[in-house]
Amino acid sequence: MTEITPTIAANEIKCPHCGTLFTVDEAQYADIVQQVRTTEFEHELHTRLAAAEKAKETEIALAVANATHQAQKVSAAKDTEIQQLKSELKSAATDQELTVARAVSAAEKNLNEAKSKLDLRAAEQKVKDAALKESHTKELALKDELIDRYKDMKAKLSVKLLGETLEQHCEIEFNRMRSLAFPNAQFGKDNDASAGTKGDYVFRDFSDDDVEYVSIMFEMKNESDATTTKKKNSDFFAKLDKDRNDKGCEYAVLVSMLEEDSDLYTGITDVSHLYPKMFVVRPQFFLAIIALLRNAAQDTIVVKAELEQIKKQNIDITDFESELEDFKSAFGRNYDLAKRKFDAAIKDIDVAIDRLQKVKDGLLGSENNLRLANDKATALTVKKLTKGNPTMAAKFAELDVPEELDAA
Repeated sequence: MTEITPTIAANEIKCPHCGTLFTVDEAQYADIVQQVRTTEFEHELHTRLAAAEKAKETEIALAVANATHQAQKVSAAKDTEIQQLKSELKSAATDQELTVARAVSAAEKNLNEAKSKLDLRAAEQKVKDAALKESHTKELALKDELIDRYKDMKAKLSVKLLGETLEQHCEIEFNRMRSLAFPNAQFGKDNDASAGTKGDYVFRDFSDDDVEYVSIMFEMKNESDATTTKKKNSDFFAKLDKDRNDKGCEYAVLVSMLEEDSDLYTGITDVSHLYPKMFVVRPQFFLAIIALLRNAAQDTIVVKAELEQIKKQNIDITDFESELEDFKSAFGRNYDLAKRKFDAAIKDIDVAIDRLQKVKDGLLGSENNLRLANDKATALTVKKLTKGNPTMAAKFAELDVPEELDAA
């Protein structure tokens, strides 16, 4: 195309070949410019139309290829996913059955182990009870032996006399007659101050069956015990009664040299109207009061022996009931523990079953979604793809897409 280059003058045109200037009027100039523009525009238009046509054909071919490839890819992926989900569903069902079977087997195993442990513990408890009873019997026999040895030792004890006091006098008098008149008796100082106070001496006599049938708490008071003021016998009654009750003695006797000039305390004086089973005696009547109270109590030996036997039986029954209650309590705790473990195992099984049921429901839901996706893929056609897109519809119409593609 010939290039027309305008000069400084608006109506002059320079020839590109010879360089000659031509002068034209405005109408001619406008006509020449219009011709030049029309030719260039048509040339450019034809060029762009050709390029657009070529690009359109390329895009159409690419769209057809992509649509075909996508349809094949969707179909293949759909088939693969369906097979995979079917396989997973079958595997999940198998795993569920296996898990339930294992859980049930474990629960049965735990239950059997708990029952075996309970039976074993019951047998062990019986053996322990028998061993404990035998041990108690041996301990009681040993204690009886120790008591006998202690009694014999006390019977053979001698008092080292440091002076002629009232306590020494009474102890010497008793020991002189012990083997003859009191072979089964105990007589000694009260050294137990656990109750806060203690008496001077305690006398206890026993039958041949080793049943205690008389007991006396003694308190010895002489004139030398007084300091600046004279004491009265009644000043010691309250403490003596308290010591008698604290030490479990039946009688209380005050051996006193106080109030020598009193007409009341001349021999054996009964003061039971003040304190129960209490007597005040002079030292020369010390053995007499023991013999008197012991002889009076000998008539009750049989009754006391029967009472002691009943008491021992009651203690045995109480101990047996206590041991039985302990066994029942221990057995109940073991049973409750086993039951809680069993209930926990059953609860775990229920939880596992619920969880597997949810997995199954999820897989069934996935299968339903796959069915819907398959239906949508089956219903997919080129017409539906090109709906609302006239350009693509026209291109597919020009390509004359067969019905099989629509069906795909």
